Amino acid sequence: MEGGGKAGAGGRDQASSPPQRRESRRLPDFLQSVNLKYVKLGYHYLITHLLTLLLIPLMVVIVLEAAQTDPNDLRQLWLHLQYNLVSVLVCSAFLVFGTTVYIMTGPRPVYLVDYACYRPPPNLQVPFPRFMKHSQICGEFNEAALEFQRRILERSGLGQETYLPSALHYLPPRLSMASAREEAEEVMFGALNALFRNTGVKPKDIGILVVNCSLFNPTPSLSAMIVNRYKFRGNIKSFNLGGMGCSAGVVSIDLARDLLQIHRSTYAVVVSTENITQNWYFGNRKSMLIPNCLFRVGAAAMLLSNRSADRWRAKYKLVHVVRTHHGADDRAFRCVYQEQDDAGKVGVSLSKDLMAIAGEALKINITTLGPLVLPISEQLLFFATLVAKKLFNGKVKPYIPDFKLAFEHFCIHAGGRAVIDELEKNLQLRPDHVEASRMTLHRFGNTSSSSIWYELAYTEAKGRMRKGHRVWQIAFGSGFKCNSAVWQALCNVKPSPDGPWEDCIHRYPVEIVDGFPQPPHEQ
Repeated sequence: MEGGGKAGAGGRDQASSPPQRRESRRLPDFLQSVNLKYVKLGYHYLITHLLTLLLIPLMVVIVLEAAQTDPNDLRQLWLHLQYNLVSVLVCSAFLVFGTTVYIMTGPRPVYLVDYACYRPPPNLQVPFPRFMKHSQICGEFNEAALEFQRRILERSGLGQETYLPSALHYLPPRLSMASAREEAEEVMFGALNALFRNTGVKPKDIGILVVNCSLFNPTPSLSAMIVNRYKFRGNIKSFNLGGMGCSAGVVSIDLARDLLQIHRSTYAVVVSTENITQNWYFGNRKSMLIPNCLFRVGAAAMLLSNRSADRWRAKYKLVHVVRTHHGADDRAFRCVYQEQDDAGKVGVSLSKDLMAIAGEALKINITTLGPLVLPISEQLLFFATLVAKKLFNGKVKPYIPDFKLAFEHFCIHAGGRAVIDELEKNLQLRPDHVEASRMTLHRFGNTSSSSIWYELAYTEAKGRMRKGHRVWQIAFGSGFKCNSAVWQALCNVKPSPDGPWEDCIHRYPVEIVDGFPQPPHEQ
C-alpha cells in the first residue's frame, strides 16, 4: 500500500509541477503515519490520570473561593471552633483512633532485604561433549536415547558452562544418599553463607525458615540440616516443602509472607533448590530423558523482613502473590509425573501436553493478577472487548492486556527454550523483556525453583533496576501450578557481592544465531 502510493505520486510529479506544490501543502494522513502504539500510550496516560485531571478544576475553584473570602468570615470560623472545642477534640480522637486501628490491623509490608544465588565451582561445569561422553560410557543408554539427548541439548538453549553435581562427574556415578546430602549441603550452605555475609544478619536473629526441594526429602529434613548447621534458635518456625516442582519458590515466598503477618519484627529465610544426584534417569524412555538435558545445579536464599527499620536497606517490597493450582484436572495433574519406566527405572516424565496445560494455567493466573497490576486503561479495553465478544457471538478478536504497562522487568522461569518462546509470544513481550530468562537458561540451565532469582540477579548485574521498577516473577511447576510474585524496587538496586553473574556478566547477552544461543564471547 505504501509503496504503491509513492509510485503514484512520483508519476504525477513527472507529469506537471503545480500538482507537486499543492501536494506538499497538504497535511499528512495521520491514520497512516501515526503509530498506533503511541495513540494507545496516550490513551493509557489519559485514563490512568483521569481522576487527577478532574480534580484540578475543583482545586482551582476552591483556591479562587478562598481568595475571595472575607477575613471576618475566617475570624468567625475560628471563634466557632473555639466555642466547640469539645467537638473538635472528640473528632480528632476518633480520627487518631481510626488511623491507629487501620495501621495495626492492616497487612504488614514484607521486604526483601537481600538474596544470594549459589555459583558452583568451575570443575562442575558440563559442556555438551563431556555430557555425551559420560552418557555413552556409563552404558545405560541405547543409541536412540543417546541421539535423542544430543538433539535436545543442541536445541535446549543451554550453554557449555552449566553445572552438574560432583557425584555425576564420576564414572560410574556415585548415586548414594550420602552424595545427595553432599549436593544439598553444598548448594544450600553456599547460598546461605553469601546471604549472611552480605546482610550482616546473624543466624540467631532468624525467626522463620522455609525450604523447598521437590525430589529430595531425607530424614532429618533439609530445613533441619540448615538449623543444625547454623545453630538457629530453638523456637524457630521451620517448614520443609517437597514435591511442588519448579514453582515452589513462589509458594515458599507466599508462606513466609503469611507467617510474617503473624509474627512481629521477624526475619524469615527462604531457601529454594533442587537435588539432581539421586534423580538422574538412567533409562531409554524419551519423555523421561528430557529432564537430564535441562536440569542443572542451583540454589537461592532470600532474607525477608517485616521490620519497618529494614525498609531503608531492603532491595524490594513484596506487592502481590497469585497462585493458581490446576491439579483438579487429571491431564494437568499427570503432565509432570515421577514414575518408573517399563524397566523399573525411576524418572520424571514430561507430557506432550505440557505447553498447552501451562498455557491454561497461565491464563487463569494472569486473569487473577491483571486487575491487581494493570492500569485502568488496559482493564477497560479488556472489558470492552469481552463484552463485544459476547454480544457478537465471538466474532471479535479477544484483547490481550499489555503487561508491559504494568511491569518493567519479567523473570520467567527458565524451564526451557519453548517455555520462554511461548510466553514471549503470548504476552507480546520484546526480546529485552525475556533476555534475563534466556541468558539464565544459557549460563545455568534449568535450576528449578531458584531460576527466577538468577534472572533477577542478571537484571541487577546489568544495572537496569531503578527505584520504583516493578518485577514480575512467574513460575510453573508440577501439580500443575502457575504462580506469580510481584516486587517493587525500593532503590536503584546494585548487585550484591559474590553474585552468580559477577565473573561473566560482561560476556552477556550472548549472540543469537538461527534461534540458538552461541557460546559467550568477550565484548
